[in-house]
Amino acid sequence: KKNSTMAGRGPMMGPPGMGQVMVLNTKTQRQSGRQAQLGNISAARAVADIIRTTLGPRSMLKMLLDPMGSIVITNDGNCILREVDVSHPTAKSMIELSRAQDEEVGDGTTSVIILAGEMLVSAEPFLRDNMHPTVIVQGYNRALQEALEICQRQAITVDIHDKERMTSLVQSAVGTKFSSRWNEKMVDMALQAVLTVARPSSQTINQMEVDLKRYAKVEKIPGGEISDCSVLKGVMFNKDVTHSKMRRHIQNPRILLLDSPLEYKKGESQTNVEITDENDWNKMLKLEEKYVENMCAEIIALKPDIVITEKGVSDLAQHYLHKANITAFRRLRKTDNNRIARATGATICSRTDEIQESDIGTNCGLFEMRKIGQDWFAFLEECQDPKACTIILRGGSKDVLNEIERNLQDAMQVVRNVVYNPKLLPGGGATEMAVAMGLKKSSKKVHGVQQGPYKAVGEAMEVIPRTLASNCGVSVIRSVTALRAKHAAAYDENPDGQCHWGINGITGELVDMNELGIWEPFSVKVQTIKTSIESACMILRIDDIVSGSKKK
Repeated sequence: KKNSTMAGRGPMMGPPGMGQVMVLNTKTQRQSGRQAQLGNISAARAVADIIRTTLGPRSMLKMLLDPMGSIVITNDGNCILREVDVSHPTAKSMIELSRAQDEEVGDGTTSVIILAGEMLVSAEPFLRDNMHPTVIVQGYNRALQEALEICQRQAITVDIHDKERMTSLVQSAVGTKFSSRWNEKMVDMALQAVLTVARPSSQTINQMEVDLKRYAKVEKIPGGEISDCSVLKGVMFNKDVTHSKMRRHIQNPRILLLDSPLEYKKGESQTNVEITDENDWNKMLKLEEKYVENMCAEIIALKPDIVITEKGVSDLAQHYLHKANITAFRRLRKTDNNRIARATGATICSRTDEIQESDIGTNCGLFEMRKIGQDWFAFLEECQDPKACTIILRGGSKDVLNEIERNLQDAMQVVRNVVYNPKLLPGGGATEMAVAMGLKKSSKKVHGVQQGPYKAVGEAMEVIPRTLASNCGVSVIRSVTALRAKHAAAYDENPDGQCHWGINGITGELVDMNELGIWEPFSVKVQTIKTSIESACMILRIDDIVSGSKKK
């Protein structure tokens, strides 16, 4: 009899004769086992469904309201998920994926979520058949290795300076975005900006270093037409000259950059000076003036045309500089100053008494003040071989500008990836289809239980061409089946060959990507596949979700 009572007691009960023993706090909610896994899968599916319609050239925009009441209108996967408020833990980790993708390669944020969601959905039947998650995960990982090899086979190498190839490549990244109407313009701007900023890296010999964040500044100025956007051969900044009579137009200026203030020294902490004799007061004022005059004299000795400092310029210093016919700017941002230094070849000096001739920037061809909208902007243009640039975006409203800036960021990232790793893969769902086909064929070599999940990865890959087809409104089943047949035929002819057939995202017809010229960077595609499969594996292994906070 004793045994039966032992068996009949629930978990969490103490020895016989005792009440129930609560291990976890009563408030904790706990999902465990199958329930947790299926819950995770449906959460992932929900996240993927939000994003699904924003894939491909026929993509829709999403409008998001955040708690503050401001609106974001975008179809950048990462941006949407950043704004959506999610309570489910799994959905949160899916959102992290698109952020990681955005930081790592900058493009493919939408595809990552869709693929990861699809991987989880295709694992569902195996879970329902009581297959152990670790087995599924092993199958997935084998499939990932195979998929990466297939990508290597499909890849082609490209020359960075081949304008046409690069253009078509960026077009596939920008083509799915809102700014696709001004495609030519955007693509040119992205290419120009990246190739301007690229320079040989100091660490490794044959790699390029592209620092977009620091040296390619995007200035958004509302008003004007989107066709007025441009990439400057130099930099601009939103400052007016300190003194109204200073020159506003200089050919081939000599530019001096400072990060010290052109005013008398102020004490760091509070300093009190007691003066007993009134003549000493005048002496002090004289000394301060002398100090400023001295600083200005040291600057004027080098005959610069423009002096730009990050700190303040006192009225007296303005007077001296103006007399010497020097244009001065004050309180410039540190980042802007770095950019000007890169563009004009100047060195930023911290003290006026140590300036040398070599510190002066002479690479700039033209300095001009222009009024755009209501503000004055200083343009330093026509630099020889600038290593920094400013991108000016004009457009109707703030929303439009923000969206275009996001699209331009994506485009520039794509160019950057190719500069790093000049390999391309066909776009338009061609790579995914090739991977799906390859996995289907090679799954026959996989023995045992893993074969199912291995094949499922291949089937999940087809979600990209499928979504492309459904977004442009053609019969999904027909076009995907036809595409599958194309790839299967090519695979049977030559298992190691390349097949570049994919779906034209605008018309939904099958085309050879070589003719349509839609390419994507190798690094983006591979990162997408890796991230999605790895995250799916991680989410599948969760078997217990305990939520509940400790008492504060």
